[in-house]
Amino acid sequence: LQPGNSNPRRNQPINLNHYATKKSVAESMLDVALFMSNATRLKAVLEQGPSSHYYTALVTLISISLLLQVVIGILLVVIARLNLNEVQKQWRLNQLNNAATTLVFITVVINVFITAFGAQKTGFLTARASRNPL
Repeated sequence: LQPGNSNPRRNQPINLNHYATKKSVAESMLDVALFMSNATRLKAVLEQGPSSHYYTALVTLISISLLLQVVIGILLVVIARLNLNEVQKQWRLNQLNNAATTLVFITVVINVFITAFGAQKTGFLTARASRNPL
């Protein structure tokens, strides 16, 4: 211990493998939350039926998003299981991490379109539209 330093862990180097594992677990939790949200959206769209606006587009986009999220989840599990401290695996881990990041970005863009197409009139806008039809 150094004088004045009450935390001996502060001087130890960061364990990159532990850091990467925690990062992958956090990303996986967010992926699960988005997966559940999209599953709920898909159920709502299917319940509304083909007569609803953008039915085909929404079903397609939500299905693609769900598929990408499964692939991302698998990639994150693989990334978390590989040891970052082994030099020969670092290049592969970097490539897998880049692939996961790219797929997450694509999934976010798809979900922006899902939200845009799935917007429904609710609350104040519905009441206002019913009083003042165009």
